[in-house]
Amino acid sequence: MKLNTLLSAAALSLALSISSFNAMAMSSPQLIGLDTPMISIQRFGQTDYSPQEVTKMFPAPSAGIVQHILTLPKLENEDDYMIEIQIGQTKMVDCNKHRLNGELKERTVEGWGYNYYQVDEISAGPSTMMACSDTAKQSAFIQIPDELILRYDNRLPKVFYLPEGTEIRVRTWKVDSTYQYSK
Repeated sequence: MKLNTLLSAAALSLALSISSFNAMAMSSPQLIGLDTPMISIQRFGQTDYSPQEVTKMFPAPSAGIVQHILTLPKLENEDDYMIEIQIGQTKMVDCNKHRLNGELKERTVEGWGYNYYQVDEISAGPSTMMACSDTAKQSAFIQIPDELILRYDNRLPKVFYLPEGTEIRVRTWKVDSTYQYSK
């Protein structure tokens, strides 16, 4: 009886140490969201467009398109940061999960080599078809399928051209782990 109890305790101890080793070896880097409003965003339509010194090489917005300029402040160790960008619209929706259709394209400014991003059109996309017991609608941010994660770089603003009525949500992430090595 004592031998069975001793073997059970040893097996449990061994299983715990193996699982904690696996968890340590398999842990992925954790990204921590920063809640500080660090990024400034300017919007220009065709009627109120005013070329800025740092973005004068980018094309002016056309009719029905709004230029969004994201300016990032300088940070120490910018290699430890990333920005996540979601593009969509705020709409009144029911209990179903909704999406928008739209394609985010990366373009290059001719002669400069600077990248910018463009969505030509956004339309209603798929949604689940659940029967909602509550008929009240609520305001929610609905996004296009493309999500963009960029390295943090304050040297040049991030420029987006989006249809009128479209919004950008931006979140800053900081890597909070060290590299693990395989030899």
